[in-house]
Amino acid sequence: MKIKLPLSLLTAASLALSSAAFAAGVQDYQVTGPIAELNDTMIVVEKGAKKERFEITRDANTKASGEMKVGDKVTVHYTMTATNIEVKPAKAEKGAKKEAVIQPQH
Repeated sequence: MKIKLPLSLLTAASLALSSAAFAAGVQDYQVTGPIAELNDTMIVVEKGAKKERFEITRDANTKASGEMKVGDKVTVHYTMTATNIEVKPAKAEKGAKKEAVIQPQH
């Protein structure tokens, strides 16, 4: 019976930790290819035969495993962060009737 208690506690702790990680986790993306442009504030990586360009901001907190130069092949890990959100109301569907608002009578 002593085996079930620690196992159930371990299971509960694992579920709690995985739920917290899922709720707080931000999707991590990556792109691999040669560096097309590079400066102190951004890196541009070209991907694939069509040379799709990924322009990614970087700062003093960005870690690199070595010195980088244009032409070096790199894998950049990044996340997406919203800087501004403009909201526009959804348009009503064509042919949809507006619902009448019924006021309660007193």
